[in-house]
Formats: sequence, C-alpha cells, structure tokens
Amino acid sequence: MRTITFKMERPGKLEVGQSVIVTEGTLPSNYFYSIGIPEDPFLAMSPNIPLIKRLVSKEGVVKDIIQNDRGYYVVADFDEEEPK
Repeated sequence: MRTITFKMERPGKLEVGQSVIVTEGTLPSNYFYSIGIPEDPFLAMSPNIPLIKRLVSKEGVVKDIIQNDRGYYVVADFDEEEPK
C-alpha cells in the first residue's frame, strides 16, 4: 500500500473512506498529482514527486483528513508498493 499526503484548499468536499481519482501532471524532473471526484477532479494536490517514484494508480481511497495551523491535508492510500 502506498500512502501520499495531499494539500487541500477547499475542505468539506472529501471524506474518509471515499474513492478519489488521480490526475497526473509533469514537470521537467518531477510529477505532481491532483486527487478529486469525477465532478471536481482537482480538490487536493501532492508535493512534487521524483520521476523514479511515479504513481501508477489512477484511483485511491481517502485514509485521513488532517487540519492543522498550515491548512487541510488529505492522506490517501493507493493499491501499489511504496517506491524505494
């Protein structure tokens, strides 16, 4: 199981246990990912992820939603191994 934490700017649209879809973006030496639902696919964004640690899954499940002084974060699980 692979776990990634995403920054969420619009709280209240995702909940724990909900399935999410993944949208991949590319930079010259990194990937970044957005997760969301079909009606709103860009609810939270990942940090930059190195090319060798590319996410293969196209959907995942919300494991936790965290609120702290820096904002809201979504922890999502994906059905693949953690890269080394």
